[in-house]
Amino acid sequence: MMDQENINSSGTLYLGTLAGVSIHLHFTFVILFVVLLFSSTGTPVEQGLYMAALFLSVVAHEVGHALMSHRFGIHTLEVIMFPVGGVARLSRQPTSRLELWISLAGPSTNFLIAVALTLVQIQRLGWDKTAESLRTPDADLLSKCILANTSLAIFNLLPAFPMDGGKALRGFLSLFRSERDASRLAYLIGRTVAIALGLVGLFAGYYLLTVVAVFVYFGAAQDNAAKLGRTLLAGVQVREAMVTEFDTLPHGATIGDAAKKLLATSQQDFPVVSGEQVVGLLSRNLLLGSMAEDGPDTYVAGAMNREFLRLPPESELMDALPLLSDSGACGLVMDGETLLGLLTTENLAEFLVLRRIGIESKQLAKDDQESVDQD
Repeated sequence: MMDQENINSSGTLYLGTLAGVSIHLHFTFVILFVVLLFSSTGTPVEQGLYMAALFLSVVAHEVGHALMSHRFGIHTLEVIMFPVGGVARLSRQPTSRLELWISLAGPSTNFLIAVALTLVQIQRLGWDKTAESLRTPDADLLSKCILANTSLAIFNLLPAFPMDGGKALRGFLSLFRSERDASRLAYLIGRTVAIALGLVGLFAGYYLLTVVAVFVYFGAAQDNAAKLGRTLLAGVQVREAMVTEFDTLPHGATIGDAAKKLLATSQQDFPVVSGEQVVGLLSRNLLLGSMAEDGPDTYVAGAMNREFLRLPPESELMDALPLLSDSGACGLVMDGETLLGLLTTENLAEFLVLRRIGIESKQLAKDDQESVDQD
């Protein structure tokens, strides 16, 4: 399971909701359907049954993750299904230690399915014929399902991001190291595995393996960056990253007045107030849209967003991230009805950079001090 704070559902087909989880099918599944349909010697009916079984195997893989996540109080909100697993949006991100068990749950589910199907096959054919059918799986649908689930489990256990094995490796390393060091080491191992897979694919002529290696290599970099961001935000409250110096717009201001303020400052989002009460939020996009459609003399009250995002100052910045992304580029930090500040994606990015530099500077100073003490 490859988790993301927010899933880009473009290029997917919505299938429905299962146990409160929104399920989407990625277009690569359709490509796989076509490839298998034309590359196999089986009949279209047999291939259709096999593709249905493969899809159910991937669903079972994700259910395994979801059940283990639920056990730790983390709910799966949305899943995009890929041929080798799924990308999930979780209600909150697990720690690396919890991630160890959640990541192993998916491949373990496929292994259990493979074992169960193997026992059924042995009951049907006996030991010798079962072994023979697994060597020539095209002749038997059940054997193909056994090998598919085994392959799905093994592939996802590769010790490289964004595969489950990479996350499990990071979780295992976090038992002995800090989460930051565990993430860095797991990323280096995963990148090495990806390079090795790519070289084997190139020199052995397995070009599909090379494509997988490229996917793993860039997926590792993306996952490492996301994990680093989560590590930097751990334990940080919204009040620590909010903008505290900002301009507001009175309820009776016009779009022309707002445009002048937009040009005069670097601010992109303006709280709209009526006296001491915040009544709306005017973003740059809403301002420009209203200017183009209605002209500068229209009032901001007609263009502002009245259902703006409210963030308590003591809330975790980690929890605010998905809310901020869903609502746009800005949230208002409010203590009751009192406006304290703005939380914007731009300021958040600057906060992360400064926090990372500060943490790395402290780590360097600590390492230097340890070297002096050893000398």
